[in-house]
This record gives sequence, C-alpha cells and structure tokens, in this order.
Amino acid sequence: MTLKIEKAGPVDAPPPAPESIKAIPVRHYGRWVSAIIAIALIALLISAFARGDVNWNAIPDYFFDSEVLRGVRNTVWITILSMVLGVALGIVLAVMRLSKNPVTASIAWGYIWFFRGTPVYVQLLVWFNLGLVFDYINIMPIYKDEWSDFMTPFLAALLGLGLNEAAYMAEICRAGIQSVDEGQSEAAQALGMSHAKTLRRVVLPQAMRVIVPPTGNEFINMLKTTSLVIAVQYWDLLQATSEVGQNSGATAEMLFLAAAWYLILTSVLSVGQYYLERYYARGSSRSLPDTPLQRVRANLLSLGNRSGGNSA
Repeated sequence: MTLKIEKAGPVDAPPPAPESIKAIPVRHYGRWVSAIIAIALIALLISAFARGDVNWNAIPDYFFDSEVLRGVRNTVWITILSMVLGVALGIVLAVMRLSKNPVTASIAWGYIWFFRGTPVYVQLLVWFNLGLVFDYINIMPIYKDEWSDFMTPFLAALLGLGLNEAAYMAEICRAGIQSVDEGQSEAAQALGMSHAKTLRRVVLPQAMRVIVPPTGNEFINMLKTTSLVIAVQYWDLLQATSEVGQNSGATAEMLFLAAAWYLILTSVLSVGQYYLERYYARGSSRSLPDTPLQRVRANLLSLGNRSGGNSA
C-alpha cells in the first residue's frame, strides 16, 4: 500500500488590521441657535425693566416691613391649616369612595364632583357672602350666633381652600391606596386585624410612597392659591403688599416684592418635599441617589485629592 504525501501550500498571511474609526461628532446647530435666541430674549427683558420707571430701592426698603411680615405669617398659617383640613378630609373621602356601601361611595363621589368642578375663587366668594342668605347660624345644642360674626375672613378662607383641597387629596389618596397589593390587606385580615387597623398599619404606610409626591405639589400650589383670599378680605401676603403699595405709591414694586416672597416660600417647601420623598423612597430602591449637598461634598473631595496628587 502506497501513501501519497501532498505538499502543503503556502501559509495564508494574517488579515490586515482594521483602520481606526474616526468618530466625528454631529453638529447640533439648532441647539446653538435656540440658546442664542433665549439669551437674546432674556437680555431684552432685562433691558426693558432697566429702562422702565421702577423704583427698585423700594423693594428692599419694605421687604421686612411689619405689615408685609404679618401677611407672610398669615399666608403660611392659612396654607398649613388648609392642607391639614384637606388631607384629613381627603383620606376620609378616599376611604368612603372605595367603600362597598353605595351610599357613602356616592356621597364621596358627589363631593369630589362638586368641589373639583367649581373654581376655588367662586367657592371663597360663596362662603363669604352666605350672610346674604342666612341671618344666623344655629347648631342647636352646640352653637348659635349671627352669621356675620361667625363667618370671619379667616374662616371663609379656611373653608374655601380646605374643602376644595379635600376633593383633590381624596383622589390622590385613593390612587395611593389602590396602588397597594390586595394581598397585603388579605394577609393582615388573616392575622386577625380589623379593617381600620389594616388600613392604618399596613395599607397607608405603603401608600405614602405614592401619596407624598403629589401632596407636596399640592402644598406648594396651595401656598400660591392663598393669594385668592384677598377676595374675602383676609390679610395675607398679597393683601399686605397691595396695601403698602397703595400707601407708598410703589404699587408695581410691591407686587415684585410679593413675587419674591412667594418664590422664597415655595423654594423652602420644594427642599422639604425633596427630602420627604427621599425618606419614603427608602424601601423602593436599594441605593438612593446622592443629595445635592452630598454631590457638592463629593466634588470638593475629588478636587482636593486631585490638587494633592498634583502637588506631590
């Protein structure tokens, strides 16, 4: 038996290395054009106010005026009380809306339908002018007085804002309660918990993660909505600045001052809302993002390490 040995051909050369790709960034001319237009508009706005007949010195002069500060205190006070009333009544309405009792569910639906369907400004005027319809209030065994003495500007503002807010908070709380899995309630009831205890200890703590963010937005919105209570003659920030503006002749300047105070108050509330949301988000994510202060501290430490390494 003969074996045939074939000669191997030439060894193939390795393939040439691929050429490096040069990435050319896409030029976004639209971004530059929009940025230039935005800067130009801001410059025109600043120029217009600079040329306007505005007494800018009046703003710092009256910024801490006693009447203005009283208006700020009353604004914060009516905001807190209205939100407390709105949240408490909203939780009750949400539970009523989810009830299997058709009567209580219908009453809650009707309340929400009415107060969400009418402007809060109209509601404030209605509460303030009910004295034209009723001469006195008579709650037989508890209270009896003339309506004009009972319905003060403070009470009209509180009822107008708080009852309106309750309708919105009811929908927020209802969405939060429905976001909790029904198995949680079934497990709690299997352990012998009552419906009220299940709601208080199991459902609501888990629903807070859904309820808190929109509630914070409602709180900030309530602070700004309090400017409408000028219609019922309640002494708030807008009422105070309007009075000071009429007496000093700096009407427009005092409106700028009111806007500055509203910005300060809403900014403080926004910071509080951020940390409150962060607190209730602890169980939903493994690691929370750094807070602004933590990011600033980390950047300062990195800069310090770089400078130390360069000096070494």
